[in-house]
Amino acid sequence: MREPPLPSLRDGRQEMPADTAEAIYDTLWSTSEIPTRAPEGIERVMLAEDKLYVVLAVVLIIWFGLIFFLLRTDRRLDTLEREVEDRIPDNQPPA
Repeated sequence: MREPPLPSLRDGRQEMPADTAEAIYDTLWSTSEIPTRAPEGIERVMLAEDKLYVVLAVVLIIWFGLIFFLLRTDRRLDTLEREVEDRIPDNQPPA
């Protein structure tokens, strides 16, 4: 047997019946606490003694180092390009 079509709203979306997953989740979150689970495996190791924060700090240091290296290299290339442009005379044809 076919289900009756859902009534349409003005913006083209269809209205959802009250017993959808959205309604189920709304009642779940409003009537109980947020479900939590204990850390397992690598999570337990990384969260013990704040090792996760050490890893995050090391990754940030590496990213900042890479950014610093790229900016410094860009500045050096700019100065070299200016020196090369100053040494080449404007009125000579290219070789």
